[in-house]
Amino acid sequence: MAVFRTNGIPDVGDAAKEDSRWRTENAGGAVVGPCAIIRNQAVRANHANAEPTGDRQPFISKSKYLWGLQCPKLLWHAYNAKHLIPEPDAAQQAVFEQGHEVGRLAKRLFPDGVEVGGEVLDLDKTVRQTQQALRLRQPLFEAAFEAGGGYARVDILEPAPRDAWDLTEVKSTTKVKDVHLPDLAFQAWLLVRAGLPIRRCFLMHINPEFVRRGPIDPKQFFVRVDLTNQAAHLAQQVEDKLGDFSQLIQRSNHPDVGIGAQCDDPYTCPLHEMCWGFLPENSVLTLHRGAKKGFSLLEGGITRLKDIPDSASLTDHQETQRRVLRTGQPHIDKPSLQAFLGQLAYPVSYLDFETFGTAIPLFDALRPYQQVPFQFSLHIVRSPGAGPEHHQFLVKARADPRPEFMHCLREALPEAGSIVIYNAAFETRRLEECSELLTEYRPWLRRVQKRVVDLLLPFRAFHYYHPSQAGSASMKAVLPALTGKGYGHLAIQEGDTASREFLRVTFGEVSAEERQRVWNQLEEYCGLDTLGMAQIVQTLQRLAAR
Repeated sequence: MAVFRTNGIPDVGDAAKEDSRWRTENAGGAVVGPCAIIRNQAVRANHANAEPTGDRQPFISKSKYLWGLQCPKLLWHAYNAKHLIPEPDAAQQAVFEQGHEVGRLAKRLFPDGVEVGGEVLDLDKTVRQTQQALRLRQPLFEAAFEAGGGYARVDILEPAPRDAWDLTEVKSTTKVKDVHLPDLAFQAWLLVRAGLPIRRCFLMHINPEFVRRGPIDPKQFFVRVDLTNQAAHLAQQVEDKLGDFSQLIQRSNHPDVGIGAQCDDPYTCPLHEMCWGFLPENSVLTLHRGAKKGFSLLEGGITRLKDIPDSASLTDHQETQRRVLRTGQPHIDKPSLQAFLGQLAYPVSYLDFETFGTAIPLFDALRPYQQVPFQFSLHIVRSPGAGPEHHQFLVKARADPRPEFMHCLREALPEAGSIVIYNAAFETRRLEECSELLTEYRPWLRRVQKRVVDLLLPFRAFHYYHPSQAGSASMKAVLPALTGKGYGHLAIQEGDTASREFLRVTFGEVSAEERQRVWNQLEEYCGLDTLGMAQIVQTLQRLAAR
């Protein structure tokens, strides 16, 4: 495996040495090299294979091939009951768009590259255009190939010596993942099956060490990893898999596949809600840290957590879950709650952030996906029994929000008293990152960190547990369990939506009215997080005092 960290593309010297070795070993003229295993499989292939016929069987695209590897039931639905597969939601669309932005940046590494097909969706046309573009012997973007029952559009094809090509798949991740290997292997097999000799197979991903300093340099932003040998090994399975998948999609009924770990690995399946719909509320799959045990219980015919037999081996937290479901009464560990609440010092400040993180950093001194705080809400309870006073900040400009965020937070936070945060590790890490840029805040931050109290801890430790929490210690589960209040009435109900909406109205083209509407929604959402924390502590104080 070769990792190109210096400039994101192979070093010229290394490439020349590789080409020299390749030419020496193959002086006989046969096109072989690192992808020899793939080529030997595809000995029947020629360029004519890339020309689709009018009466062909349904082809299997790269994405559908990966679906088939994850779950054959999902693949069958893609061809026979597509209407049951929900459209990508806003979160998925945001991931796709971020991937497109990364892909566009990667193309800048090949200034003489040629885009094939553009947005054309017609299969036959894009394949024919690809065959014409191959004659140019220039880097190609989105080249389309069909052969052997498979179809794919390739991110980047780069000419290599002796009429061969190098294949590069671009990913918006910061490392190579296991799921990337069959993705790359499918493309390598398909291209060779279509008659295209492939010399090397690369995966290009984001350099996790990259820090923006001025305009983005794609040579520094990307890492290109040679995965030729791994792709060649997995490519041996592609033809057999495609044959199996082709037979599968022609079945009259979908295969009977039970739910399991594959439903969320490597991605959450689009059919998740449909396949899991039979589960009752508080099913065995809500066992705290007990997914494997839950699936085992399901196989034994037990679906409800409270029906788990007494003979089953459960952890203390899982025992608590079962008990509260059977009794209908919450578990309250008064001594532990009293100890937790006893550390709170007034004034008590309840603090929450909202952040965004983008693959391509928007501002200097940012890494890919680094979380940038753009909003905070702060409710301060000055003394026992006093009502909370509210302070808030929301950046309303396209500038880097960190300087103004830190200034406003330092001004708003009292100099003394506890600072209560839910899952405090996240917020404290964001403050540390901000202080790495804005070093004048380091002494203040050291004082702040000593005062932080994490409100997640008593719930993660099951000092309080309500049946409605369904095994979760998240704020979204705890707030309604303790107070009867929740987020259902809000337009923005969780952090990912807050991030997307902030980015949309801040960096997108929207009306002033739309921008103001979203600002109001963001303030309402973040404000409920901190007001909710104050209400949770108030409720715990009453329970612990009984």
